[in-house]
Amino acid sequence: MENYDIAVIGGGPAGITLAKMLGAKKKMAVIRPEDHSMIYCAMPYAIEGLLDEKKTLKKDSLVTDAGADLIRNTVASIDFEAKRITFENSSQIGWDKLVIATGADPFIPPIPGKDLAGVTGFKTANDMSAITKIIDAGLGRAVVVGAGAIGIELALAIKARGVEVDLVDMGESILPNLVDREMSEEPCSALAGTGIRLHLQAKVTELKSGSMLADGKQTVSQVILDNGQIIHFDSGDECAEDEEGKLPGLVVFATGMTPQVSIVKDSGMKLGRDGIIVNEKMETSIPDVFAAGDCVEFTSGITKKPVPGKLATNAVPMARIVAFNLLGKPRTYPGFYNGAATRVGDYYVGGTGLSEKAAGDAGIKTICGYGEVTTQFPIMPEAKKMRTKLVVERDTRRLIGAQIVSGEPVTGRLDLLTFAIQKESTVDDLAALSYSAQPYQSFYPAANGIVMAAEDIIRKLSVGS
Repeated sequence: MENYDIAVIGGGPAGITLAKMLGAKKKMAVIRPEDHSMIYCAMPYAIEGLLDEKKTLKKDSLVTDAGADLIRNTVASIDFEAKRITFENSSQIGWDKLVIATGADPFIPPIPGKDLAGVTGFKTANDMSAITKIIDAGLGRAVVVGAGAIGIELALAIKARGVEVDLVDMGESILPNLVDREMSEEPCSALAGTGIRLHLQAKVTELKSGSMLADGKQTVSQVILDNGQIIHFDSGDECAEDEEGKLPGLVVFATGMTPQVSIVKDSGMKLGRDGIIVNEKMETSIPDVFAAGDCVEFTSGITKKPVPGKLATNAVPMARIVAFNLLGKPRTYPGFYNGAATRVGDYYVGGTGLSEKAAGDAGIKTICGYGEVTTQFPIMPEAKKMRTKLVVERDTRRLIGAQIVSGEPVTGRLDLLTFAIQKESTVDDLAALSYSAQPYQSFYPAANGIVMAAEDIIRKLSVGS
């Protein structure tokens, strides 16, 4: 049995980050059951045909060139006392320190019909390939459940392939975890303008079965919503599937993720609703065992209460904290700020920190301000509108959230605002922001969207609004 200084279960962003930081310094193994690690956020664009599927697969050399061993196997059990991992093929390895980075699985609600042919989640290479194959075979209609960033990107990708698409979400607006309702109105109109049928404030309660396949499995024929609407998949053939794999309909759930913690559920390790509970050093309740990435439950950097944070941009810094601590360079993780962005048609949309609604749900009294400028000098021919919203805690004047909707990419400005939240900047700090200007890259020197939104809040506070 081979022994390792560090064993990592999981080959996603956290596992690869750990390999890059530790592989040349420690005897290390990264264990991955999948054939490939994925660039998950690129998957919709591969389905659309903008990318070859192979470009969404990360190279194994990211691990092996860093000096770590890559073990392609499935963990059957972990003996935490003996510090031993047993694989499905009965082989074993030993470890001194263990990192669990098993990620998360797509959530498919336990509704009637969830196991029908043509019903899937969206996370793996197999999901991507299966959806592409179904579309290539002549799919006529698809239903995407979940109007978050991935759901919208997937719906747009399928629509671009000439398929009729329905998009269903329980929220009253699209991107409910990213921006507030008024900031989503223009992107929502753009989405509807593509011909995608929107079903907001609607919940899928049942999937009805249709024709029988040769393997005895039944296809999905109808999607039943709680508002009484029924989405039908019509098939012109008596057989629902021909030799090319044609199905009458496709239902893809993009409604969130559940932590993959089955390997530790009976170990005594402390688990929360959203994953493995860790401290600020990413240590679990079991000595010498760390966890990072989507399998972890952690807290908001703002409220210090548990919040979902299943983003690669959280997994990577969590893994870095683990690596530094394993190298004897103590560091702590401050919590989730969840800065994220997407594109809806011609609109780039981003949000960070708490939305106005999320802050209200957390019992925080807020005041919000808006700034609207153009992405270039207004006299420039390609100038596009950019709207900024700031969410400030009323009592402390501290920035706790921000949102941007623009005709050009927003991640640079969004990251600036995330940094301001991390540093507990106040609205007064933002009003005093020193900024640059250039005709192709900003609005006139006379104004800046962030400063404008901050001044809007200060003005409201001064009049007791």
